[in-house]
Amino acid sequence: MTRLVLVGAGHAHLHLLAHAGRLREAGLEAVLVAPARFDYSGLATGVLSGAIGREAASLDIAALAKVAEVAHHATQVSAVDLAGGRLMLADGALLDFDLVSFNIGSVARDRQALSGQPGVWPVKPLANLFAFHSWLATEMARRARSPQVVIAGAGQTGFEVAAAVAGLAVRHGVTPRICVIGDAPGAWAPGRAGRHLRQALERRGVVFEMGEVVARTSSACQLGDGRSLPCDALVLATGLEAPPLIGALGLPVGADGRLRVSPQMRSVADPRVFAAGDCAVVDGAERPAAGVFGVRAAPVLLANLIAAATEKPLKVYRPQARWLSIMDLGDGTGLAMRGGLWSHGRAALWLKRRLDLGFVARAGRLRPGA
Repeated sequence: MTRLVLVGAGHAHLHLLAHAGRLREAGLEAVLVAPARFDYSGLATGVLSGAIGREAASLDIAALAKVAEVAHHATQVSAVDLAGGRLMLADGALLDFDLVSFNIGSVARDRQALSGQPGVWPVKPLANLFAFHSWLATEMARRARSPQVVIAGAGQTGFEVAAAVAGLAVRHGVTPRICVIGDAPGAWAPGRAGRHLRQALERRGVVFEMGEVVARTSSACQLGDGRSLPCDALVLATGLEAPPLIGALGLPVGADGRLRVSPQMRSVADPRVFAAGDCAVVDGAERPAAGVFGVRAAPVLLANLIAAATEKPLKVYRPQARWLSIMDLGDGTGLAMRGGLWSHGRAALWLKRRLDLGFVARAGRLRPGA
């Protein structure tokens, strides 16, 4: 048997669990290394705003692996010895591999090394965002007012987190106190959507400031231009990059440290190494970190792992040039965007909930060979 180690339980590897029988038929012994639960990013801001419970956005990976009859190590990979074909796990175990696939998502970019300081909450891993929700909800209830929240980053994630925090404040009957720091807020959105969304958030009490957060004190944030802003909680929404493990592989990486893979989903430098999702970037078809690409790549990854084990030609994955992105705005509305088109309203959020809750429900019901 050819040993295939699946590192991480993202969108693509959930698909592999569902088809574990096909892997076995091809002579692949699949082993999964991933935490016991998977938090789904599409519902994260819904949890943050208090609109849905965390259980609705979480999957029991240990249970799915058991049903799939896939050996599961509920831990993380701490180091990789590519030359020796061996993984070192965080619990001290060693795991040999013939093929390895990475689907470990992304982490928040932190150029100022602010993570780990008191009151700093990176948006990823998602467990941070859910812990931030618990802290915020407790503080709002205890103090009967909102803590001063500063969000570093005026991209799509920064806007969506601001909207979710504002929604949570309204649910607790307190006035939002939110400041978003960044350059060109809303420039990432098509047409007038960015300006429209910024104005909608300003009406809900969100303040926008130009600049960059460079330091954190016990009660303030320091900006690069010397200004100091009151801050009880700092959220890092400064963009996403691959987890450090990817860079430590010593293989070629692209933008934001993502593993460079061929259109066949394998490393451009090591044919034993495959990757999908936020931690990878396809040469010649660079796309931003978004769950839709992991979902679309999953069937190709499955086919190519089987092909690699059986010495057959590999398929090509072509990421779509346009994709649907829907933001949850924490007030019962959503902002849907695709290419240059956009729509704001309750229908957009209804569609988002239908798609995201449907994905989690289907993944939770997965059976090998389904």
